[in-house]
Amino acid sequence: MTGKLKIRAPVKPLKRLLAGLFLLLLSTSLLAQDLEPRRWSHLPSNLNVAGLATGWTNGEILFDPALNIEDATFDNYLGAAAYVRTFEFLGKSARVDFTVPYAAGRWEGLLNGEPASVRRRGFVDPLMRFSINLYGAPPLSGKEFVQYRRENPVTTTVGAAVQVRLPLGDYNDQWLINLGNNRFVVRPQLGVLHQRYKWQFELTGSVFLFQDNDEFYKGLTREQKSLWFMQGHVIYTFKPGWWASLSGGYGYGGRNIISGVVKDDASRARYIALSLGVPINPRQSLKLTYYTSDTHVATGNNTDALIAAWSINWGGM
Repeated sequence: MTGKLKIRAPVKPLKRLLAGLFLLLLSTSLLAQDLEPRRWSHLPSNLNVAGLATGWTNGEILFDPALNIEDATFDNYLGAAAYVRTFEFLGKSARVDFTVPYAAGRWEGLLNGEPASVRRRGFVDPLMRFSINLYGAPPLSGKEFVQYRRENPVTTTVGAAVQVRLPLGDYNDQWLINLGNNRFVVRPQLGVLHQRYKWQFELTGSVFLFQDNDEFYKGLTREQKSLWFMQGHVIYTFKPGWWASLSGGYGYGGRNIISGVVKDDASRARYIALSLGVPINPRQSLKLTYYTSDTHVATGNNTDALIAAWSINWGGM
């Protein structure tokens, strides 16, 4: 730092920078395959973020033909609360995320050729994630963080993370449709972010590792093969706090084995999302996202979603 910079000078620039960074943390819990731009963005240490999100999603859902369920569709209203904390870990910048989702939905279709429907309301499996930046994005806060960002408009960051979905959501083994999954899901992630002035280019690969569910529908056992997912993002920052992104993703795998019977249901899914970040003030932000997917490319099933998130941050100074 130069001697001309006063101790309070970083506060407003840092607040303006933070205003645009925390709109995406809640969207993750609202989507089966999250498209999360700015996942590896450089954040100041000792920062706290809390927020709420709400969303609506509808689409089609495939069932095993043996269940005699056809033309099934769903409409879900979703919400989530989340908390993020950044810190220094082994000389690297790191963070932990906690997300608790809630959902209320209606599923309807034809059961044995007759119209049928069901409603569910309750908690979805919560998420925990630990991530660390392995290269770039040094652990800084306050005026040191602001100075580094000013002096390095072109940077590259490489990060790794592990996310765990906890089997704490509402679940009943007598129901085919549940909000919880009654199993742990572990998701290692590896990503890279390249920032060039107002542009960011981000790529993240991950794999979902599923625990067996020994209390699946009416005494059955559910196993699931690994599901691989790749996502990419192009982000443009108009001015501090204002940004837009175009995101795309592709998932493959995840074939189910029900009580020893291998199902022909491996996923080949495409995902696209558009997001807009809008600051309310130096501490609060809004994010709007439109999301669409072909959840089974071979059959043409699709899902659409609209999500709005609000966040507030403190610390990191």
